[in-house]
Amino acid sequence: MRLLAVSVFLATLLASALGTVDTFIVSEAPIAKANLLANIGPSGSKSQGAKAGVVIASPSTTNPNYLYTWTRDSSLVFKLLIDQYTNGVDTSLRGQIDNFVAAEAVLQQVSNPSGSVSSGGLGEPKFNIDETAFTGAWGRPQRDGPALRSTALITYANWLIKNGNTSYAQNTIWPIIKLDLDYVAGNWNQSTFDLWEEVSSSSFFTTAVQHASLRAGSALATTLGQTSVVSNYNTQAANLLCFLQSYWNPGGGYITANTGGGRSGKDANTVLTSIHTFDASAGCDVTTFQPCSDKALANLLVYVNSFRSVYSINSGLGTNVAAATGRYPEDSYQGGNPWYLTTLAVAEQLYDALIVWNKQGNLTVTATSQPFFSLFQSGIATGTFTSTSTTFTSLTSAIKTYADGFVNVVAQYTPSNGGLAEQYSRSTGAPLSAVDLTWSYASALSAFAARDGFVPASWGAAGLTLPSSCQSNSGGGGGGSSGATVAVTFNVQATTVFGENIYITGSVSALQNWSPDNSIILSAANYPTWSATINLPASTTIQYKYIRKFNGAVTWESDPNMQITTPASGTFTESDTWR
Repeated sequence: MRLLAVSVFLATLLASALGTVDTFIVSEAPIAKANLLANIGPSGSKSQGAKAGVVIASPSTTNPNYLYTWTRDSSLVFKLLIDQYTNGVDTSLRGQIDNFVAAEAVLQQVSNPSGSVSSGGLGEPKFNIDETAFTGAWGRPQRDGPALRSTALITYANWLIKNGNTSYAQNTIWPIIKLDLDYVAGNWNQSTFDLWEEVSSSSFFTTAVQHASLRAGSALATTLGQTSVVSNYNTQAANLLCFLQSYWNPGGGYITANTGGGRSGKDANTVLTSIHTFDASAGCDVTTFQPCSDKALANLLVYVNSFRSVYSINSGLGTNVAAATGRYPEDSYQGGNPWYLTTLAVAEQLYDALIVWNKQGNLTVTATSQPFFSLFQSGIATGTFTSTSTTFTSLTSAIKTYADGFVNVVAQYTPSNGGLAEQYSRSTGAPLSAVDLTWSYASALSAFAARDGFVPASWGAAGLTLPSSCQSNSGGGGGGSSGATVAVTFNVQATTVFGENIYITGSVSALQNWSPDNSIILSAANYPTWSATINLPASTTIQYKYIRKFNGAVTWESDPNMQITTPASGTFTESDTWR
């Protein structure tokens, strides 16, 4: 009996040494994988009625009804499965992936309330699981779906080409990818509902995944000899990269998730962007907001801290201790609770950052990221610390522990059967909302893989620089004025209601020639000041007006037109008030 007691004691010590994260991953990973596959038709145990390759969001049919297939969710799920298959983690997935390819080819062609395949239908967010159109009222269009689907399929196509199956990549997969990328290139600067399906404006997540998809798509097109599309994809990718910078809020030190007003802008949208556009070859690149970039780390700190006083289950936690996080602090959906996938996303961003720091053998603390690093070393100075320094070792160790803490939060509030719902209670931690959310399971498997050092295929983020001249998109053609230009920043004070946005148009092509449909959306990062920086012809008198868009209605400023004369060179700022 004494020997048994000693054995139990030693086993307890071993479990403690392994830590909650290790033991949780060992038990949860196979459950998450099985439950994810159960939600894919036609043979998934919880997806009866779903066609082959169709991912149901959740088997829940009441409060809420998620028995639909979302392009965004499905693409993120299959990106995970494609990564597992192409990296040899699970070679049994080939049939599932080919079913997904076939299902998405069908869904692209289904006419729906957003239009047909050639008139906007690719922006339709969700469909019935039998591959028919969902025709009820919804937040549409959502323009991230085509970008995410094409990114998943590009990863698969690249693997096929590398492994001697170019014909399938060329003849079956490329036509699907091209439809999606042409849609992205032609519609990236149009309003979209965000990934939470609530705000119609521009979305950081959407802009970033669109940018990544065009970069990866351009490279694949070149490989396949589809050179006619490369120039346009590259042009619009450069424009997207320019626009991506406008979401950064320097005064608040975080990324504003949406240009639409009515919220603080602190949102899991931004953390999800960081992990779903992770490209380890780009290091800590700040222009693409890589996970270890100073802006992404500063943003992570602001995002996490915004929930510390919102959820009672976070009560009493220190600022350097992991906390439950949700979509955004003002959230009221289903009571406004933390989500499993958003909490796991924080851990994954930090694991991704650790991968890069360890790979490059150093980390850099800037004035922007200093508050984040100060969580782990009070009074830390700016500078670069190599892997041979005690500062590097202590910081990376502390950050790993911090990242593990977010997985521990999820472990704490995961029921004994390992099932992951959409949310968990802000007051008790009990699972809430849709049961067996497929995206929750995918997020768990993705975070676990990042902790284990998994690096996804590069999409081309390395070595990118901002172009000297940024143009707005006018239907996919790019273009703009020739000759000298100056960067003009328009600031306008305008109070809006939730979902309403401010745009600008004017008398030159760079201002869309008075077109309300193609007018340029302004950023609300510093609301109630709306801003946009646009390259305009130098030494030119230009007339313009601001317009409001809300629920399809367009409201112009009162007459007369506004007017400026641009300088011969340099930059110019115009500050206005809506009238």
